[in-house]
This record gives sequence, C-alpha cells and structure tokens, in this order.
Amino acid sequence: MPQTFSASDAVELAVLERSGFVESRHTGSAVVLSPDGTVRTALGDVDAPILPRSTLKPLQALGCLTAGAELDGEQLGLATASHAGTDRHVAVVRAILHRAGVGEDDLGCPPAWPGDTATRDEIVRELGAPSRIRMNCSGKHAAMMLACAVNGWDTETYLDVNHPLQMHIREVVERLSGTKVAVTAIDGCGAPVYGMSLTALARGIQRIATSSERSPFALHRHAAALVRAVRENPWTIDGEGRPDTVVIDKLGVFAKTGAEGVLVMAAPDGTTVALKVLDGSARAATVVALTLLVRAGALPAAQVAQVLGALPLTVTGGGKDVGAIRPTV
Repeated sequence: MPQTFSASDAVELAVLERSGFVESRHTGSAVVLSPDGTVRTALGDVDAPILPRSTLKPLQALGCLTAGAELDGEQLGLATASHAGTDRHVAVVRAILHRAGVGEDDLGCPPAWPGDTATRDEIVRELGAPSRIRMNCSGKHAAMMLACAVNGWDTETYLDVNHPLQMHIREVVERLSGTKVAVTAIDGCGAPVYGMSLTALARGIQRIATSSERSPFALHRHAAALVRAVRENPWTIDGEGRPDTVVIDKLGVFAKTGAEGVLVMAAPDGTTVALKVLDGSARAATVVALTLLVRAGALPAAQVAQVLGALPLTVTGGGKDVGAIRPTV
C-alpha cells in the first residue's frame, strides 16, 4: 500500500473566524499548475496519493465518450456531474437511460435523497422515498451504462473493476494523469475510484481543460467537447446557487468538487488547481482554489471578490454576520 497523505504533510489553507477569533482551521495540500503544465505552487505534500472522489468524474465521463457513448450538451454535463437531484437534472438522466435501453432500477448507485432542499421537501410532502436516479452520481452511472450498451457489454456488472468499461476508464485516467494508478477503491456511489497524487490529478484535469475540438486526436476533441458542455450548461454539474455552478457560470472556470474536501479548478488560460482539505470538509475549498488562481494571475481579483459574495462563507451569530471563512494561503 503506497504512503498516504498525513497530517504532518499538511499546511493551513483556511480558517473560520468568529468575532475576530479563529474558531477552526482547515489544513491540507494544494498544487497549482501554470498553463504550460509546470508546477507554479505546491503547498503541503502534493505527491502522496489521495482519492479524487468525484473530481475524477471528468476523466470517467471522457472514458465513456472514448468508449463510444455519444453525449453532448446537457447530457454530457450530467455525465460529469455531482448534481443536486432536481427534476430538471433527473429528466436528463432519464433520457440517457432511455438511450441505453435500461431503467432507473438498473442504476448501480445507491438510493439517495436529492441534494436540493426544495426538491427533497417536495418528495417528503408527497411521501416519496430516496431513489437511485436522485443520487448525485446517477448521471455518471447512466453514461457508463450507455457506453456499455453501444459496445454490447454487460450492463449488470458495469461497476466491477475488471469490467471492460472500467478497465478502459482506468487506461484513460492513467493516460491523462501521466501516472499509474496508486490504489483502487470503491467510491460512495459504488464505482471504482483511483488513487493518485494531487499533481497527477491536476495534470489530468488540465489536459482536459486545455484540449481543442480541432485536435487531430479524438481523445482531445472529446475532452474539449466535455469542457464546452459544462461551461455552456453550468447548472448540470451541480445546481443553481451551488458553488461549482456559480463559479463556472460567473468566472468561466472548469470546476469539480469531490467528497472529502477534494476540488479541481481550471481557469480559462489553463492554470489549474487541485487541492485536498485534510479534514474532509468542502466549505473552504472553493475560496482557497479561487484565491490561488487569483495569486497566479489567472483570474481577476475584483471579479472573484464579487463571486465570493454569492458563496456560503459568512459566519453568523444571533442572525447577524460576525465572521467568515477565509483563505490563509
């Protein structure tokens, strides 16, 4: 088993400040790649393997595309998403499942409540229950089943690590990240997730984010189409008012959050950040990533400051603002 990320390797990334008092500290590691792919900033240990969790979805979606799944626009956005489970999200996932010739019950992800509060409240009022299609990873799973359908691969075992689709996805992950997978684990949705360093993860995301639809190579044309689909349909990747959707819509970045405090973000010029918050909390990840991109000269500070005002960074006391989550990088 490779050496994993440890507390001694972490640096402080952000704090939560209440009434001028630092109440909590978030430590972790982060790497910033310049547009040419060189490491501009390395905070903490960026070479120890981490589990990318849902930040791996762009690479998994690209694996589905290169395996023959024809997806674009909203459907491609949902294939890359950790969506909020709204009716709008679910309608797109159902369309992908229909194309694959399978139903909601065939999804391999576990039943879940939608992340969108209003949608969840409505389901509860109607005496509904958690469902597989409302699970935030259902778009990824639907895309995987579509890739299986077009190749004649078994759709019942599509999550097995030795399934032809998962073996193909692993090859795509290794090709784009430029590294061999350090460890294979099972993600919360049941799909394989591949351990790698933050540097390797950033490299893979940067190669996707900087690809051209005019490339002579199909892999890069598909990657560029994926980025365009997300930027043109930011609601698909997360949900209205939620961090990834907000920063994609307002700043034109390519962003993807993963569970346990992992985040990747690529600016329009190709500058790319990958970070891991050691305690697994995602509440400071977006502001840290944006701060690092501003300091790299990849995003305008004034525009980022406006966007941060729309994110849940305020600390309240007695119904009033008394502090904030702020980056310390």
